Amino acid sequence: MEEITEAVQNISITDAHKKNRIQVSNTKKPLFFYVNLSKRYMQQHNEVELSALGMAIATVVTIAEILKNNGFAVEKKIMTSTVDMKDESRGRPIQKAKIEILLEKTDKFDELMAAAAEERGELADGEEHS
Repeated sequence: MEEITEAVQNISITDAHKKNRIQVSNTKKPLFFYVNLSKRYMQQHNEVELSALGMAIATVVTIAEILKNNGFAVEKKIMTSTVDMKDESRGRPIQKAKIEILLEKTDKFDELMAAAAEERGELADGEEHS
């Protein structure tokens, strides 16, 4: 959890008004890093915007589905587009698919987060007494 807190504090914000945006990569961090980071953002801002390009789109969809299926979030908006980028190997312009999924926390979000924290607390206590 310290890694997530550190990431929240050190994250580079591309748009000043988008403090709740997470730009997902499918190579840099494990899937559940983004799931937990999304929960943290929803605690702070009530919603989170997941954004990805190209091959990372599947990762963003998976993160959104995990959060929805576990009762933490509901879809508010999904935006797709293409962006012009430079192909690093060839130096020519290419187009990449982009997705942005805006999720907001459910009415049960705080209750689920409290239950998860309590469960972790019980596990930690159980380990200490062994």
